[in-house]
Parts: sequence; structure tokens; C-alpha cells
Amino acid sequence: MSRAFPLAGLLRLRQLQQDRAAGELAAANVRMRETHEARAEAYNALETSQTLSDAVDAATMNAIAAARASSRSMLADLNALGTRHTAEVEAARAEFSSARARSVGLEKLEGKFAEAEAAEDLRSEQTILDELAGSAWHRRQKEAH
Repeated sequence: MSRAFPLAGLLRLRQLQQDRAAGELAAANVRMRETHEARAEAYNALETSQTLSDAVDAATMNAIAAARASSRSMLADLNALGTRHTAEVEAARAEFSSARARSVGLEKLEGKFAEAEAAEDLRSEQTILDELAGSAWHRRQKEAH
């Protein structure tokens, strides 16, 4: 009967850490993609408003100037958020790579352990078969004499 892998608990922990890191990386990628989409929409809205705005008086001109200043401020905020999200993605990617590296070593050890256990099981089975064959041969020899 095969023994259980002695480091199975640690391997499971490492795999859970890897799964958590993968989830955090996926979430960071979603946040970054959403920020890029929001920035693209803001640029498109700003571009559209520039082509549609005709100042007919001072109040309209002030409103257009305020809207553009607000849009520029929003774009600057979105750019800063995009930079932060990019850094978060890189940090999450590094954490995932680290977690993956920690679990890969244990997975390789588990594979080697399973191979050694399978070889031991085959060796034990072969020993039993050899003993049975030897016993049967001896019995036939006794019966023949």
C-alpha cells in the first residue's frame, strides 16, 4: 500500500497561495483594463465636445473652458490611476510568479515521490509473484518425486 506524500499539506497550502495570487493578478488586470477603457471614453468625449462647442457669448465660453479644465483634470486622474494599476499588475504578476515557483518545486517532489512509491509497489508485487512461483515450483518438484 502506498504511503501519502509527506509534504501534501504544504503542497496544498502552496497551491492555495498560487490560486490566490492568480486571482489577485486577474483582478488587477480587470482594474487596469477598466481604467484604460474609462480613459479612452474620456478622450473620445473630450474630442467630441471640442468639435461640437461653439462659443456664442462669454458665459458659454466660460462653461466650455470649465468643462475642458474638468476633463483635463479627470484625464490626469485617470492617467495616474492607470499608472497605479499598472504597478499593481506588475506586483501581482511578481507575486504569482513567486507563488508558482514555490509550488512547482513541491509538485516535482510529489512526482518523484509517486514514482518511487510506484516502483516500490511494483518491486513488492514482483517479490510476491516470485515467491508464489517458487513455492509452486517446489510443490511440483515434491509431487514429482
